[in-house]
Amino acid sequence: MSGVLVLDRAQTRAALDPHRVMDAVAQALIAVSRGEASAPPRVAALAPGGLLGVMPGYVPGLGLAAKLVSVFADPAQAGRSSHRGIVALFDPEDGHPLALLDAESLTGIRTAAAATHSALALAAPRPGRIAVLGAGAQARAQLALLALLDPTTPVSVAGRDPRRVRSAAGLHPAAEAAPNAEAAVRGAAVVFCCTGAVQPVIRRDWLAPGVHVSSVGGSHGPEVDADTVRDALLFTEWPGAHAAAPPAGAYELQDLPAEKPVVLLGSVLSGTHPGRRNETGPTLFKSTGHAALDVAAAHVAHAVAVREGWGTVVDL
Repeated sequence: MSGVLVLDRAQTRAALDPHRVMDAVAQALIAVSRGEASAPPRVAALAPGGLLGVMPGYVPGLGLAAKLVSVFADPAQAGRSSHRGIVALFDPEDGHPLALLDAESLTGIRTAAAATHSALALAAPRPGRIAVLGAGAQARAQLALLALLDPTTPVSVAGRDPRRVRSAAGLHPAAEAAPNAEAAVRGAAVVFCCTGAVQPVIRRDWLAPGVHVSSVGGSHGPEVDADTVRDALLFTEWPGAHAAAPPAGAYELQDLPAEKPVVLLGSVLSGTHPGRRNETGPTLFKSTGHAALDVAAAHVAHAVAVREGWGTVVDL
């Protein structure tokens, strides 16, 4: 195909086959853990109303891509922000552009896929209820993926807006709206934090023994409390999650004690690290987002769109 394939939001979403994205994201996380992926720390230009982040990356076998994403406060909804942008996929052999895709759709499912992999790999080996905190785009992406992969496990959904919480819960056949975050979290075996919080949305004393927490929000501040970070085994996508300052690194993982280990999730997925050590201590996957995951999802969307004949080819 000559030219650049452009997929609009609906076409990007349709091309992001969830099972293939799960497989590609696992491949990307393992590549990161082995030092095989090339992706510099995210940088951002600051504007009065928000920021524009830049995330280029290369993953062997998946490709070369870059994401431009804006994170701006939503004037219509106090305390919420929008994440909009584009992902450009390039040929890794000669560098010519292959495709332009909607970043919001792509980011939602690749982030949910990484969070789900963390739960599958690190949750204690016993069944239990799931909690999802948040009712925005990322929480909805997480609920949709859980509904596809595990439609029977009970899910409690909590957020600030009861109407939005009920709408999000409707995406999963076994989900119910909880009255608040504490009610959702207490007794849950897995907690997905998918919020735009600037302050922690969970507390250590809410967490059940052996809980796994997956935190993918917190672009503007800590989503997880310091006591949970202190007590949990910590897992991330890449070393910069704790070694780099925000916006590349996580707010929660700054200034960790030197003796506090942080393990790459890909090393657990590849079998080189055992992951959870016991059934009673908490585990925490703190996601900052990583360009390798964008590459993985863009690879899937491009392959599916080409196969199905979707999108518009333009000369760029």
